[in-house]
Amino acid sequence: MCKVLIIEDEKNLARFIELELQYEGFTIATAYDGRAGLDLAINEQWDVILLDLMLPGLSGMEVCRRIRAAKETPIIMLTARDSVMDKVSGLDSGADDYMSKPFAIEELLARIRALMRRTEGKKESDSTQTLTFRDLVVDIDARSVYRKEEHIELTKREFDLLVVFMTNINRVLTRELLLEKVWELGTYAETNVVDVYVRYLRNKLDNPDGESYIQTVRGTGYVMRK
Repeated sequence: MCKVLIIEDEKNLARFIELELQYEGFTIATAYDGRAGLDLAINEQWDVILLDLMLPGLSGMEVCRRIRAAKETPIIMLTARDSVMDKVSGLDSGADDYMSKPFAIEELLARIRALMRRTEGKKESDSTQTLTFRDLVVDIDARSVYRKEEHIELTKREFDLLVVFMTNINRVLTRELLLEKVWELGTYAETNVVDVYVRYLRNKLDNPDGESYIQTVRGTGYVMRK
């Protein structure tokens, strides 16, 4: 049975989500401020956490960072802000997905199921694989990236995006496909979120005097090409 933690200070909304998820068979717990939510998130095991961005006591962004520093529990951030940079900031703090308020409960359920499928897939996959491209080496098990002997620090999202590129060498990947593979959002999100993260990767990976590891295919998407 899937256990979901709701961290949301709008009590009417929290209760609505709670009732809908309970009807679908989920086990639910609810916290109404950031500190109480963080305590529950860290000290108990959850399959998915629904986290409001604007919380009393401790912001949703800070709660997300602290959860992510301790564990890999999937997090869906709920926010009334819908600008691209707000969404990127939420994802960059460690959230796996985001939803702008108001939202349809059917979409929330679909996002939860997608995260659960992805989590199960990771558990079943062989995590000992090492990927190489030019002078980049990616250790899947250790979630580490090296250029020659230099260790490169990547966020969880940046790492996942790089792995998709490196398992699809010479294949042009559209923004929509990258959203589906990395964020499992499909058409739910703006494709320029992908552009932002490709820029993050380039800034961390590329040598200013060399060719970028990730090439832009104008009007289509991106590719790592030998």
